[in-house]
Amino acid sequence: QVQLVESGGGLVQAGDSLRLSCAASGRTISLYPMGWFRQAPGKEREFVAAISRAILTSYAVSVKGRFTISRDNAKNTVYLQMNTLRPEDTAVYYCAAKSTRILYYTTQDPSEYDSWGQGTQVTVSS
Repeated sequence: QVQLVESGGGLVQAGDSLRLSCAASGRTISLYPMGWFRQAPGKEREFVAAISRAILTSYAVSVKGRFTISRDNAKNTVYLQMNTLRPEDTAVYYCAAKSTRILYYTTQDPSEYDSWGQGTQVTVSS
């Protein structure tokens, strides 16, 4: 299976921006729809954004218009651009992959994903 490593998290103030990266190895990400999830202290894992093999995207209502998911197959990397950050965005952010032959497939269900990274911490202060 593909191995995933997230990076780019940090401590920022409300209104600032961050770009998270998810670097893949072992397999090409062109074979996978990709997703970003997050988990805050005391809460369950929450869907953030997903992108299909054919660049169809979906977003959680809480981040739509502020976050953008993208992929660069040549670099084998998926990105999450996070703008206008809010304190409620504070969480550990995880990258995930699910193999499929369907070009337009995406899912918001974490149980459907096959591979996960270890996460990167994002903290937004007010």
